[in-house]
Amino acid sequence: METTKKNVSIPLSVYVKQSIEIYFSQLSDHDAVDLHALVISEVEKPLLEAALAHSGYNQTKTAKVLGLSRSTLRKKLEHYGIS
Repeated sequence: METTKKNVSIPLSVYVKQSIEIYFSQLSDHDAVDLHALVISEVEKPLLEAALAHSGYNQTKTAKVLGLSRSTLRKKLEHYGIS
């Protein structure tokens, strides 16, 4: 996570909110549809990839880091085509 010049952490939620606001501004006259599913899919795959890398690609450690069971982790990895 990036920090400011004073080494104060910026919460992830700030970045998410900024991204959603940009998304809304780019919609013009179109309606947002199924936004929750879109955000989850956009966030979950890179989260899984980063957690795997952080855990040395050990699925047991990755599941623990994410607070998931190994079987849930495996299902999510399969869903996103991550091996």
